[in-house]
Amino acid sequence: MCRKNFLLPLFRAFQNAVFLRPSHFALFCRHRHRCVGDNRGVPDPSDQWLRHTLATLAYRAEKALRNAPQDFAEFRASPRSRSALALVAHLGDLMEWAVRMTRGEMRWRPVPQTSWPGANDRFFTGLADLDAALTNEPPECLPHEVIFQGPIADALTHIGQLNMMRGMHGTPVRPESYARAAIARGQVGRNQSSARSEFDGDASPQER
Repeated sequence: MCRKNFLLPLFRAFQNAVFLRPSHFALFCRHRHRCVGDNRGVPDPSDQWLRHTLATLAYRAEKALRNAPQDFAEFRASPRSRSALALVAHLGDLMEWAVRMTRGEMRWRPVPQTSWPGANDRFFTGLADLDAALTNEPPECLPHEVIFQGPIADALTHIGQLNMMRGMHGTPVRPESYARAAIARGQVGRNQSSARSEFDGDASPQER
């Protein structure tokens, strides 16, 4: 047997024993990714992508919540669905859960909200805390994919629900070309750009 053929089985055995175990492989990839960023001065692209997602969430949420009528907080799409206030309270729960994920915690802790302004403030405060945590990410932070697929994707879904409920309530949110929106990493508060590419009608009208 030639030397190359003799070493190949040993290499594959080592590879199977260490690098192909999911937990080891994930740790290896995360460690290598961070070292590349640290050594070459290149920011972690997954961090930049997730932070831009947070800014997108903030932009869309601010629009869905802006100028909501006083009685919108108690509005429900159906008798058994959540009220708008309950949805915004849930958004606050999601952001605080995501912050705990950056500390390596999967603990879920819902906090009831009774005030529309209070629930809104808690959500945007949670967004800012999460963005800050990702900027100064501790080593025990859970993978960004987990943070996205859990609280962030859920929050985007609920913002869509709030937009739909605004229309059902009779105070619809104007359509917009969000690809043209002035969204920037770190801009996760209520102060969003007023330069908007809004339009009237439906971007994808359906034949009746």
